[in-house]
Amino acid sequence: MMYALPSSQEPLTQGDVLDACPIFGLEVQTAPADLDSAPARWRERVVVLTQACDLAQTKTTKVLVALLQPAQLLVERGVLKAATLRDQQRRGLIYGWYFLPAARSPLRLPESVIDLHDLHTVPRAVLERLISDGNRVCRLLPPYREHLAQHFAVTYLRIGLPTPYETEP
Repeated sequence: MMYALPSSQEPLTQGDVLDACPIFGLEVQTAPADLDSAPARWRERVVVLTQACDLAQTKTTKVLVALLQPAQLLVERGVLKAATLRDQQRRGLIYGWYFLPAARSPLRLPESVIDLHDLHTVPRAVLERLISDGNRVCRLLPPYREHLAQHFAVTYLRIGLPTPYETEP
């Protein structure tokens, strides 16, 4: 089993998928960015990336989340090609994107993609309020949540070289 739907009494943990999470940011259309403009606010479906142990031991008041988009929506918007999604994304071959298969009913999770390039820090209290209001969609279970954590780590901890090094023929 890949997903579960915990009760609203269960605490926040890594791998929780939450609806209607408030996100804040500057809408920058062109350079230079207007740093005095008011931040925009919108609501998104997110997945919790902060480590389960840090959340369980209440070592943090801020939680790292990534945006979660329906895969079909990304294809319709031209962000991902259907062939790329089918052939590469589902096998975890694209850095920064993590594929989640659709959950079975009664869970409300279509095939989705976690965008590990679109990260946000949210106060823990906000996410706990979303849970108490019934906005937890599901929870990604071990070992799948650890697989997500590993993909997140590989995305950001790989060593990028300025130019490819030469090899001898």
